[in-house]
Amino acid sequence: MPPPTRRRDPYLLLALGGYAATRVLGLVVLAVAAAASGKDGFHRLSGRWDSVWYVRIAEHGYGRQVVLPNGDIHSDLAFFPLLPALERALSAVLPLDAAGAGLLVSWTASLAAAWGIYRCGALAVSPRAGALLAVLWGVYPTAFVQSMAYTETLFTAFAAWSLYAVLRDRWILAGALCVLAGLTRPTAAALIAALAVTAAAALVRDRRLPLRTLAGVLLAPLGWLGYVVYVGVRESSATAYFDVQAGWGNSIDGGVALARFIASLPWPASLGLCAALALLAWLVVLCVRQRLPLPLLVYTVGVVAVSLVGAAYFGSRPRLMMPAFGLLLPPAAALARLRPRTTAVVLAVLAAASAGYGAFTLLGPGPP
Repeated sequence: MPPPTRRRDPYLLLALGGYAATRVLGLVVLAVAAAASGKDGFHRLSGRWDSVWYVRIAEHGYGRQVVLPNGDIHSDLAFFPLLPALERALSAVLPLDAAGAGLLVSWTASLAAAWGIYRCGALAVSPRAGALLAVLWGVYPTAFVQSMAYTETLFTAFAAWSLYAVLRDRWILAGALCVLAGLTRPTAAALIAALAVTAAAALVRDRRLPLRTLAGVLLAPLGWLGYVVYVGVRESSATAYFDVQAGWGNSIDGGVALARFIASLPWPASLGLCAALALLAWLVVLCVRQRLPLPLLVYTVGVVAVSLVGAAYFGSRPRLMMPAFGLLLPPAAALARLRPRTTAVVLAVLAAASAGYGAFTLLGPGPP
């Protein structure tokens, strides 16, 4: 008898193909807009803002500080090491500079992230909803960052597959992926909490904790904690990492700075921002009401909370929340109930809007 063949998953093809189409559309719109304005659109993907810091670390290691006119110190120790390490390694073996290697990592990781997001959505709701979830993540308002040499796609790939591993009860794999996420972004604290809370709930429910679960939970924080300890040892201060973040204005204030920022805006802008926050709160409520799997729910709420309680640059908040793909699961489930033609029209409109906003932002003066 011939060996059994593995059946193709049409929804996976839809997820990856639809997601890739959104990113290609974003790049095409950027290229057209850049040509019309006489700007270098490709350079904007790897040669501005945080990308420059990652490339500098890849090429020269840590040690750069920039002193601002107001006395604030921006240290490159605020940036976690995995992306620049990959940029350095790939540029050493491929005909790419560190910036090009960063784009290669980001674009490859974006497909891995879309795949992992699909798997989580398919397991939580349905394969159709999972495919739509991956495409919705590709039309997120700040999805243009997914095409930049930033850490969002790399982190989201590790987080999505770690959560999927938890949902499949593969705890050691989940912990190992969480280690890599913890070496990529500080937002890994939300993923670490998701694993810990899920394990605690299982302990309460079953009155026992399998060794593999305990091993995964203990493994999970080692990446994030290892880098925090490294910065502390390097700077001879136990609080050095948090001091570095404070120098960038990233101290935790419980949302006080956000409230003051809203109060300082003209009332139309303030009202619009409050409406956006209300929509965000409603999405969180829907996630709870629709009973997202516990690890996905804790992770999603954790990423949102981490993004809102700091005093960081307010224009970056939507980008910081982008790895919380669970927020898009209720809309994905709703789209899955519509006719395919209606769903396609909705996604096409969202993709065009996202691509236009991305080109406008990338060709403008401010950071995402």
